[in-house]
Amino acid sequence: MNTERLLQTFQELVSIDNPSLFEREICDYISLYLNNLGFTVYEDDVASKIMGNSGNLYCFLEGDESLEPLLFSAHMDVIEPSYGKQAIIHENGNITSDGTTILGADDLAGVSVILEAVTTIKENNFQHRPIELVFFVGEEIYGIGSKVFDYSLLKSKEAYILDSSGEVGSAAYKAPTLISFDVTVLGKSGHTGFHSNKIIHSIAITSEAITKIKMGQIDEESTCNMGVIQGGLAPNIIPYSCKVKGEIRSHSHKKAIEILNEISNIFHSTGEKYNAVVNFESKVQIKAYETPLNHPVVERFKNVCGDLNINPAFYPTFGGSDNNNLEEHEINGLVLANAMHNPHSCEETSSISELEKITNIVIALMRNKD
Repeated sequence: MNTERLLQTFQELVSIDNPSLFEREICDYISLYLNNLGFTVYEDDVASKIMGNSGNLYCFLEGDESLEPLLFSAHMDVIEPSYGKQAIIHENGNITSDGTTILGADDLAGVSVILEAVTTIKENNFQHRPIELVFFVGEEIYGIGSKVFDYSLLKSKEAYILDSSGEVGSAAYKAPTLISFDVTVLGKSGHTGFHSNKIIHSIAITSEAITKIKMGQIDEESTCNMGVIQGGLAPNIIPYSCKVKGEIRSHSHKKAIEILNEISNIFHSTGEKYNAVVNFESKVQIKAYETPLNHPVVERFKNVCGDLNINPAFYPTFGGSDNNNLEEHEINGLVLANAMHNPHSCEETSSISELEKITNIVIALMRNKD
């Protein structure tokens, strides 16, 4: 691998504005790069389906036909604040933004590593497996790009997704179902100075319901949060409506549904108690999966790490990724730590040594014959 080239690619990608649904320039950069390396490159038509300006990018490179193809994936979007971001490389090897934006290592580190890995393989004429690459859009919006991807394009049954924080060599093998829900409690408004029995206080009813619901860590594999509450027009008006937005996460899909039903029942029963109308809507954003720790995709990763004197580690995560959607289409994968720390914050960091380490892992996986 070429460290200088890897860092240049990373800095160039980070300098491109690419919030969710605006991945056009990143997509064009990757497409041109891989076309020049001899990949077959195809951009799908999901942009119109998700109101974005770019599709998912599928790329294929023929390899040793006696070996099964492997899929490597990273996403092209970042969260805010991202406009004007720059990757600053410090003398100690750490990489940060200027502190006013995210760095974008989530997930441009993953994109850069994949590009450097395939470049190294091509320029050294290394033998390799058939390689499939998919760069998804809209991952930060509950994986909407990978949710509507045409999976009939894929030949691989195993995948490595570069999209996790933590020490390089670690990988997530298990991730939760994530259900979002919106609740609207409708009461009857009135003037606070002329209170009557006809008034139904929507915020009070909502508050009573919330006090009956356990939030935070519910058990070892489930969480619940209500992060947005909106209601009322003025201090002297009894509020007609109150809205709540929340989410449930659980490594058990069945349990997530049970928690959702319990929350719905609490809101409806509390509303009925005061003759309020309750509208409850929910959506399963991603579904839980667990890749068995004795699966070949795990064993291969362990062996490669061992060959590189890197300690592999496997953990469950409460974060979702495109791998949730890949697993729904019977593609077993691991989400690899790819040289990013403190993602989703302006304190996000990466480092030269970690980028080198994960690039060597990816090269070895692409060349592996097991």
